[in-house]
Amino acid sequence: MGFWSGTGKISKSCVFTVGTDADLNELAQTKEDLQPMDWMTWYNSLAKPSWTPSPAIIGLIWTILYPVIVVSFGFVFVMAFRGKVGWMIAVPFAINLVANILFMPFFSGLRNVPLSAADIVIVWATIIWCVIAIWPHYRWVAFAQGPYFIWVSIATVLQLSITAMNWGRP
Repeated sequence: MGFWSGTGKISKSCVFTVGTDADLNELAQTKEDLQPMDWMTWYNSLAKPSWTPSPAIIGLIWTILYPVIVVSFGFVFVMAFRGKVGWMIAVPFAINLVANILFMPFFSGLRNVPLSAADIVIVWATIIWCVIAIWPHYRWVAFAQGPYFIWVSIATVLQLSITAMNWGRP
């Protein structure tokens, strides 16, 4: 590659280098390099506390908790539809359900760790609100939230730790 010398001729004595071969190799990407990182690779790349449960354990815990949540929350919604409890009793259950459902899209879909942290704090706080709201009416529903509250408390500390350990990371 040359430049215009001003005499109407191309001078071959001056060649501009854009970068080194290493720079060019770094820029050369394969088709696979252009593919987005899969969720598990992204998750594994996050800094996490040493006590982080494996994804299999996390999945097992949710597999156990979701039926309890479905039965107890469903009961509250049915009682609200039947007029046995006011809709204000069902509000924290509805907010909790929405926040719980949104956690994985925020975390694994958007890969937004701070938003996921804010979301799980809402999940945690609304469990307390659920227990307080339902206690005078159906104590078994309040007690049924115990394992859910314990797990979400652990998950909240974990998520806040992950958020702090990865702060500022894209």
